Amino acid sequence: MAINLIAQNKKARHDYEILEKFEAGIVLQGSEVKALRAKRANLNDAFCRFIKGELHLMNAHIAELETTNRHYSRDSRTPRKLLLHKKQIEKIYLKIHKEGLTVVPLILYFNERNLVKVSIAVAKGKKLHDKRADLKAKTLDREAKQAIKSRSY
Repeated sequence: MAINLIAQNKKARHDYEILEKFEAGIVLQGSEVKALRAKRANLNDAFCRFIKGELHLMNAHIAELETTNRHYSRDSRTPRKLLLHKKQIEKIYLKIHKEGLTVVPLILYFNERNLVKVSIAVAKGKKLHDKRADLKAKTLDREAKQAIKSRSY
C-alpha cells in the first residue's frame, strides 16, 4: 500500500493513547485538493466531532493557493465531512458516548488511487504521568540502541 503523506498529527500520539484506527474519505472542493497536492495542510489541534449524525473533521487547516479565485474561496478551517461506512460511524459513536473517548486525526494522505484519505483514531487521553513514562521509555530505548550500535564493529 503506497501512500503519499500530506500532513501528520504528531501531537496526537503524544497526548492520546490510540485504541482503534479507521480510514475515512473526506469531502473537499477542487481548490482544496490542489492545495493538498502542494502539501499545504496542517492537522495540529484538529479533532473530529459528530454533527447531525455525521462525523466532521474540525479545525484542520488547508491553506488556499494563490491561484484560487477569491469568489470560490472558503475559510481554511471549515468543518469537513468524513466519509465512513454506517457501521463504522455507529461503532465510533458508541465508543465516544459510552466510554468517554475521543476521535483524533492522525495522518492526511493520498492513497494509491490518488484519493484523499484521513486516518482517524478512537483514542483515550493520557495523563501527565503517562506522558512522562512514555518519554522515559523512548529515551531508554534510544540510548540502548545507540549503545548496541557503538559496540558492534
